[in-house]
Amino acid sequence: MPYRSMKMSELIGALSHALDMTEGQPPGHCIRACWIGLQIAKSIGLNNQQQWELYYTILLKDLGCSSNAARICQLYATDDLSFKHDYKRVDGSLSQVLNFVLQHTGVQTGLAERFRQILSVVRHGETWAQELMQTRCERGADIARQLRFSEPVAEGIRALDEHWNGGGKPYGLTADSIPLYARIALISQVVDVFFTGTGREACLAELEKRKGSWFQPELVDALLNIANEPFWKTLSCPTLPQQVIDLEPAHQSIELDEDYIDEIAAAFGQVVDSKSPYTAGHSERVALITDLIAEKLGLNAAKRRWLKRGALLHDVGKLGISNSILDKPDKLTDEEFDTVKLHAKFTGEILSRITAFKELADIAQAHHERMDGRGYPLGLKEEEISLETRIITTADIFDAITAARPYRGPIPVPQALDMMREHLDTQIDRRCFEALLSVTDELQFDAH
Repeated sequence: MPYRSMKMSELIGALSHALDMTEGQPPGHCIRACWIGLQIAKSIGLNNQQQWELYYTILLKDLGCSSNAARICQLYATDDLSFKHDYKRVDGSLSQVLNFVLQHTGVQTGLAERFRQILSVVRHGETWAQELMQTRCERGADIARQLRFSEPVAEGIRALDEHWNGGGKPYGLTADSIPLYARIALISQVVDVFFTGTGREACLAELEKRKGSWFQPELVDALLNIANEPFWKTLSCPTLPQQVIDLEPAHQSIELDEDYIDEIAAAFGQVVDSKSPYTAGHSERVALITDLIAEKLGLNAAKRRWLKRGALLHDVGKLGISNSILDKPDKLTDEEFDTVKLHAKFTGEILSRITAFKELADIAQAHHERMDGRGYPLGLKEEEISLETRIITTADIFDAITAARPYRGPIPVPQALDMMREHLDTQIDRRCFEALLSVTDELQFDAH
């Protein structure tokens, strides 16, 4: 499929699955919430332009979520994915908040350390929650602007966690001062969380319980008026993702030119890199190194541009791995390493949802394969691993060695190259390594 025929809804819809992962939500959460929101929008008479803006507000509502993952692990000594998943079910009442804190704080520490951690949460929890929400909301809005979306979309993302009665975060907005898209997105999010996790009755009970506090009463009424049997049946339908892609108002469709696709890939690379302080700038650097190696190996400009997108998105699957493992300063257990290895498979699953990225998905997910067959996720070897994958692998290894990691500082370039030489023809392609050697003078990154 030529890129010019790619629909924005298909690209963003596919990448929204990465946002589901970083929120610990079941696959398709953003897609289902988007469909719910559009049903509300039609019920209250929003015009096509407003429906289009709401559509992308909800698909991208969690754009900023990766940026607070490491901080959650640090403050609460917990697994950020389960923390975020379960927090979406908390209604804000004192009893639920306390129960949540007891269940999720310090669960990976000893008893004494856990007790100290819980005391810290009791003392500072409100301040921490404010900080985490603000980081998420501001970062999400900034990336939406970077993706060329309108200010109403950015503001809808920024205000996602505000409540009708002013009890939300981070700004304590009330009633009509909360952007309409944010009000609809919040209801849509909660409906999907409870419907998917518990069922229809629990979902309806939450709507009634939070009506007038979290939710604008008129929007709850509008949803209840359309929540008939076909509504719930469609919400459970396995073809809903394709239905949502087709729901984008046709006259509002944006043509995705090459520059715009590059910008979207770069923005989602930033979402990935924001997940850990140790990966800041990693995707962008790997993309640059990939491009330089590819040029030395004679790939033409169009092929290099295409491959650079794969390099920008090669780690998108890491959004599905907890920071409690990614940022662990000690040696990983076998079980933890098996979990880390899943990120390559997740990358393939996310990118393969984009019709025009099918081949790129295979190339990107294979960046941890080895010529000797000892890599993952598929155990490919020798000729089964494409040159394009070998290029990304070489760039990824070089950046990983020369950047700081939780368990060590950055390694100087000459030493890094010596380390890589020990793995030529087994893990690292010799041609790609020789090309890397010829461009190392251009690779002076301040970020390292």
